[in-house]
Amino acid sequence: MSNMSSMEKVELLKNVGKKIQEIRIGKGLTQVDLVGKIQGEIDTTNISRIESGRTNPTIFTLYRIANALEIELKDLIDFK
Repeated sequence: MSNMSSMEKVELLKNVGKKIQEIRIGKGLTQVDLVGKIQGEIDTTNISRIESGRTNPTIFTLYRIANALEIELKDLIDFK
């Protein structure tokens, strides 16, 4: 991957967050519901920050979110 500008990084985080939010809402889940399905410690504040693109989640956190949403990790970064 080439050197990304800070603007591109912000856009990437926002796109991932938006994708998580779209899938979560599409499955009829609230942020609280999602937190309840995620293995390990995470709270609604973290989910809110991830969905709004205000934090850079680890790959492990994204993996746990994908599992909770019953999708594959790659689905979170497929913006087509």
